[in-house]
Amino acid sequence: MSKQKRDYYEVLGVSKSASADEIKKAYRKLALQYHPDRNPDNKESEEKFKEAAEAYEVLSDAEKRKRFDQYGHAGMHSGADFHHSQDVNDIFENFGDIFENLFGAGGQGSSRRRGSRGEPAPQRGHDLSQKISISLKEALLGCKKELKLYHFTACETCKSSGCQPGTKAKACSECGGAGSVQYRQGFFAYSQPCAPCHGQGFTIPSPCKDCRGQARTQKHDKLSLNIPAGIYDAAELRLSGKGDAGIFGGPSGDLYVVVQVQPDNAYTRRELDLVTTINLTYPQLVLGCQIEVKTLDDTVEMIKIPKGCPIGKEIKVAGKGFANLHGKGRGNLIFITQCHIPTNLSEDTKQVLLSYADKLGNTSADSDGGITGFFKKFLG
Repeated sequence: MSKQKRDYYEVLGVSKSASADEIKKAYRKLALQYHPDRNPDNKESEEKFKEAAEAYEVLSDAEKRKRFDQYGHAGMHSGADFHHSQDVNDIFENFGDIFENLFGAGGQGSSRRRGSRGEPAPQRGHDLSQKISISLKEALLGCKKELKLYHFTACETCKSSGCQPGTKAKACSECGGAGSVQYRQGFFAYSQPCAPCHGQGFTIPSPCKDCRGQARTQKHDKLSLNIPAGIYDAAELRLSGKGDAGIFGGPSGDLYVVVQVQPDNAYTRRELDLVTTINLTYPQLVLGCQIEVKTLDDTVEMIKIPKGCPIGKEIKVAGKGFANLHGKGRGNLIFITQCHIPTNLSEDTKQVLLSYADKLGNTSADSDGGITGFFKKFLG
């Protein structure tokens, strides 16, 4: 009695309303889990591998999926374009792009595709990451920084081919460009990476003398980086194509620069606002005043302190904060009032202050609901 087939959605673990991307993602996960290279001589894994491939073949095709949704498995036998991927190698051939993304150039599927050409397959270079430190002022205004980078660059001598000019790579004579060699012992067959070509499927008879057949060389570079105004701490800037050069003509990777904003002694950032404290004397707070303040961007702002200004009041200068990187407008410049309390007074100043206290009175009004204490005497 033949085993009843499972629903294709159940096989991939997705709902019937799953998108094409969700179906592909689910299949990639199963293909990675049950891939024969990761489960050698495991019959159960091989069957699950085939089952997942069959489900993906149907659900990744809009017409086949529609037919399956309407008729189930019975509707899958009537279409001439449907194949049961019973052979693992057929699966690699049909879905080679999946396995190339999963396993890179060394995967079984990519080796077969490369072997058919008998030449190196272009490979993308690695992404690189670097940190850069800037001041809060530079984050506010934006700045230009120079980066020093040590990375792989395409070999100019061989134009990233890895071969001496006028020569080219050849398909490996041992494996015929497959990158692996098949062996059979009795009823069992297995494959191993080809030793002469190290599983690459090709050889370079005349390597480039500058890159020694690697298609790229390492060198020091200097890059100019424009950091936008309003950048925030831990922000990541992407420089496309400035990572390691690709191999055999593949595209370069990207460079990711992580920005570290150093703290400032006087100013802090609060979302898009630039915040600082301003020290005022008691008479300035009581009577009100206007003062000039040199700000972080070296401009001068005239700040108006209202009469009876409390400690901790935030005085706002609109539009003088950080630029919004994800939209329009800017934050504000905010001054938080503080009272300067002198600790060393001359005798004359002390007497004037005592006289002032005597005239003002020694009991504070409890108009704000705070606690009022009973005055006894001044200290000192």
